[in-house]
Amino acid sequence: MSKDQAAVAKRYALALFEIAGTQNLDKTAEELRLVKSVISSNKDLMKVLAHPKVSASQKKELVKDSVGAELSTPVMNTLFLLVDRNRYSLIGEMADQFINLANDAQGIADAKVYSVRPLSSTETAELEKTFTSRLGKKLRIENIIDPSLIGGVKIRIGNRIFDGSVSGKLDRIERQLASVRS
Repeated sequence: MSKDQAAVAKRYALALFEIAGTQNLDKTAEELRLVKSVISSNKDLMKVLAHPKVSASQKKELVKDSVGAELSTPVMNTLFLLVDRNRYSLIGEMADQFINLANDAQGIADAKVYSVRPLSSTETAELEKTFTSRLGKKLRIENIIDPSLIGGVKIRIGNRIFDGSVSGKLDRIERQLASVRS
């Protein structure tokens, strides 16, 4: 996605953010996660939305049928506006931008924690406590199982990665040895 498209998606996200207000941020963010999930898992939907012979009203009906039953009026109207203006390809990016805005407003950071096994609630609480004090934000943790890590955890918060995995340590040792040899 180009910088221009990202900027346009952010404008739509900002408009929806202002409409949602502070009371509905969680609900709206959850709705947009659902929309993004449906859009990203259904490539045929995007093909139909991109097809020039399908009318805007048919596209809106398709969007409504795909995700509309659970959506609030502001979210649905934003999606319809994107369809009307042939900017349906921005739906996923707009959802991401809104979620980032909502998280910033609430002092929350999304964290992906990669581990070889599911983390216990105690381990999750300890990670949250450690990184909350480090970042000054409350964490929303998603645990992703990745057996290639061998052991330990790798944490991704925004564009930062904290790698405490065995495979990460082995990679660092390998790079150090390679630099010593050359």
